[in-house]
Amino acid sequence: MEVNGVAKNGKHALTSKNPYPEFTLGESLTKDQIEFFEKNGFIHFKNFISKEMVEILLRDAEKIQDEWVSQGYKMINGVPIKYGTDITGKTIVQRFAFLNQHSTVFADLLKDTRLKALFSLIGTEDCRIGETEKDGLVFNHYINTEESNYTQLGWHTDALRDVFQGQKILPMLNVGIHMDTSTTDNGGLRLIPGTHNQGLRTLLFKKFYFISHKPDKSEIGLNVEPGDLTVHDGRLWHRVARSPFIGEKSRRRVMYIPIITGKFKPRTENSKPLFYQRFAGLLTNK
Repeated sequence: MEVNGVAKNGKHALTSKNPYPEFTLGESLTKDQIEFFEKNGFIHFKNFISKEMVEILLRDAEKIQDEWVSQGYKMINGVPIKYGTDITGKTIVQRFAFLNQHSTVFADLLKDTRLKALFSLIGTEDCRIGETEKDGLVFNHYINTEESNYTQLGWHTDALRDVFQGQKILPMLNVGIHMDTSTTDNGGLRLIPGTHNQGLRTLLFKKFYFISHKPDKSEIGLNVEPGDLTVHDGRLWHRVARSPFIGEKSRRRVMYIPIITGKFKPRTENSKPLFYQRFAGLLTNK
């Protein structure tokens, strides 16, 4: 069977010894994959892209980074850019937005037909990849240095944007493609399984948005390798834990692609940052 660590009876118990199964993403999802996601709100697929493609993407991101740094870009389509400093003292972009609009390599990645298989996790006819919506294709670069401005991210859900826009909370998936090996002892993504099914009160008030970084007794950490793909429901509570290491060992790079529904709401060069984006920017530093 293609799943690692799944009990033969089809149950997917999450434990510290075997926290979650790993899957392979094809042109369509299996029943096991759909059931696991519906119960837990996240899923992990191994080797979505090759290590060679990871290197191609990293080189292209660095080229765009140098352009943005030299031109002093402050935001893209109303989304603030986060800058920081690498271990060499070089200024780097620590959070890109709409990277797919600045790179044919990243734009082509969004055309991979396997991504459409994930639409069934939402199941609505208007499901689509948010190429020009939300923050587009986001590329996060976490590293601990003396002048790093992006080392962690507090507890939050991705549904907060809908709340601030005064609209109904709509189904959304956040699809992560990982560029580095990252184990739970090096910080990284933490999720609380099942919180996507616990209602509006839990969504709004379970944690202090972006302020709280305290570990939760029910959280699950992800262990990923370059080329792995993960998906989490936009209503799921999650955070990015800070690496305990300094320098190269703390480096974690991951891109996120939104899969969304509802009315088409593209962002343009005239768009303004949302309130919570300005607020979160004050709270994601060291």
